[in-house]
Amino acid sequence: MPAKIVAVIPAHLASVRFPRKILFPFHGLPMIEHVRRRALLADAVSEIHVATCDEEIAETVRGYGGKVTMTANTHTNGTSRVAEAVRDIDCSHVILLQGDEPLLLPRHLDEFAREIAAEPDGDAWNATGPIDHDEELDRHSFVKCAVSESGRILYCFRRSPCFSPLAVQQSFVRKILGIIAYRKDFLLHLQALPASPIERAEFIEQMRIIEHGYTLRSVPVQPSLPSVNEPGEADIVLSYIERNPEQRDLLERTLSASAVKSTPVSK
Repeated sequence: MPAKIVAVIPAHLASVRFPRKILFPFHGLPMIEHVRRRALLADAVSEIHVATCDEEIAETVRGYGGKVTMTANTHTNGTSRVAEAVRDIDCSHVILLQGDEPLLLPRHLDEFAREIAAEPDGDAWNATGPIDHDEELDRHSFVKCAVSESGRILYCFRRSPCFSPLAVQQSFVRKILGIIAYRKDFLLHLQALPASPIERAEFIEQMRIIEHGYTLRSVPVQPSLPSVNEPGEADIVLSYIERNPEQRDLLERTLSASAVKSTPVSK
């Protein structure tokens, strides 16, 4: 039976570094609506759901015709929020999308679908991008990972534990990006497991998968796209759109009325 893949965007208003960023306007649309509409442009995804505990987010998304699943307000991360939301959704696999990545490329979701189709019994898949500069290896603000030749993510870290030069590390060290997919039943099992030691110490959710002995596979994508973690990064995203032809085309499609679908697309 072919995989039935849904995408879920966890969202809340209480971001520490950038409160209410999920509703920050880009070209007249809230940031989360850019993400939702771009996901709808992917062939691989049958439905898009926003999972939130905030009525303001829910009302905004519903106003654009989107699907919303209300969740508890006690979640400490997006993964547990998505796990609650997906319990009653008919699907075999779920792709977790970050609502602060308005540059999302629909083709990246289609790449996830191909990886899932090749190994539908896999546990989890995470988008990874290339390391371009030496200073990124020790920048703690984003997570890196070491990837085996077979594509398995071996461990995750914030500062590189490797001593080899950049050119060597680039062959096996990659950035962890904000798209992760799970087999639905594995996601529900994962959330019942205790937080693992490295996960707690380093604030890296992916380490729960690895430390408990399950498989996390790399889905290599190009390029590594900026997200919005702090207010100043909103201008970086806007500038990136202006410079990149693919992003400009997607912006036009996102803003068009044809990008809005209030019902799931038949696949």
